Amino acid sequence: MPELTGVLLVGGASRRFGSPKALARFRGETLAERGHRLLAEACDEVLVVGKADELEGLPFPVVDDGSPDRAPVHGLVAGLRRARFEVIVALPVDVPLVTADALRALGAAGAVPSATIPLPGAYPRALLGTLEARVAAGDLSLRGVNRVTLALPEAMLVDVDTPEALARLDAAAGPQG
Repeated sequence: MPELTGVLLVGGASRRFGSPKALARFRGETLAERGHRLLAEACDEVLVVGKADELEGLPFPVVDDGSPDRAPVHGLVAGLRRARFEVIVALPVDVPLVTADALRALGAAGAVPSATIPLPGAYPRALLGTLEARVAAGDLSLRGVNRVTLALPEAMLVDVDTPEALARLDAAAGPQG
């Protein structure tokens, strides 16, 4: 098993959510705390990356992604630049049903869930130049950057874009998780 750096992506605009998703609660913890915990179980190092000046109240430091824009690619670039290890496992804060085992498997395989679902996913440092070139060209998409795939159950990859969606997911998932 390679040594892995977990990168929790907390830099989204949360326009549809109406408040920072990272601070929303799910099963007794904030989404950021949950994501950090899962990455800590799966990885040897955890970085939280986003807009450092916008997320007060988190119990861990936030590495600023260094961009005025809002796109996961900026968090990946910042994470790859700061990571101690050659492979990062990136987890968006709004995907609360993923498991530590799934994150570990993605990291071990150096993979993403599919060609159309680039996150959560593993990205080796060797892709940093590709990501930087895409950003420089104005392409902020992560699709197609990592072509190695490892299928995960679709239900595990559900993301939440509104407080109502988070509440439905919490209610449907039951008391454990």
